[in-house]
Amino acid sequence: MYPILLKIGPINIYTYGSLLCLAFLAALWVAGREAQRVGLPPGRIWDLGFYILVAALVGARALEVLLNLHRYVEKPLDIFKLWDGGLAFQGGLLLAFITALAYIRRHGLPVWGTLDALALGIPLGHSIGRVGCLMAGCCYGRPTDLPWAVTFTHPETLGPRGVPVHPTQLYESLLYLGIFGFILWLRKRKSFQGELFGTYLLLAGLARFGVEFFRGDDRGPVIFAGMPVTQVVALITALVGAVLLILGFCRLLPGCTGEAAASGSISR
Repeated sequence: MYPILLKIGPINIYTYGSLLCLAFLAALWVAGREAQRVGLPPGRIWDLGFYILVAALVGARALEVLLNLHRYVEKPLDIFKLWDGGLAFQGGLLLAFITALAYIRRHGLPVWGTLDALALGIPLGHSIGRVGCLMAGCCYGRPTDLPWAVTFTHPETLGPRGVPVHPTQLYESLLYLGIFGFILWLRKRKSFQGELFGTYLLLAGLARFGVEFFRGDDRGPVIFAGMPVTQVVALITALVGAVLLILGFCRLLPGCTGEAAASGSISR
């Protein structure tokens, strides 16, 4: 594909990094608009977005390094080459979530309402970011003879050159675009605070879990039922989302244990 978007003399502007910046701005803009719609201070969302960005990059890169430790032991300076691709989304999601909770509590924002606003923007950003992965050649798929296979030919690509492979980056990009559309539709129909966030975790986890079957890159050791680390984490993400949704809908049922207390906490 096209890992280098533009060359200005000796300076390379990488497609992956450029699309990553666009993804962040798009996700934050959508989240800010949603926060404003529901009465949350959009300025706080923008501030939170900065901390989330830093945490997501650190967490995603850290997990990527751990999954491919042999490569980075040989070339430790490659750890800092974010423009070359190589971010494990689940690591970024986990550290970004912890950071978001800390910020939300510190500034007295409603936990579930804020997470719902973020849940609207994240899948759009992820969809754009996966196009960057395609351009860089990372997160590539298994070899295939399907008519929509992609073949990497650029000398600086991170993918296998000259081999038709599944465009797993596009699979995931389209799935996340669909998740964004569904959550956009659901936002004015949700039954409880936290429903958008739970829905995002469930659908995003399932999307990643399914795409993992077509991936051909190194995703760490196999740790359970023939699945690598990244696929297990995707399954756990989906299960957490399902639990949040079940608990949320349970609170709407008459006679649910602890209904009054739970309703008070989830409405924050």
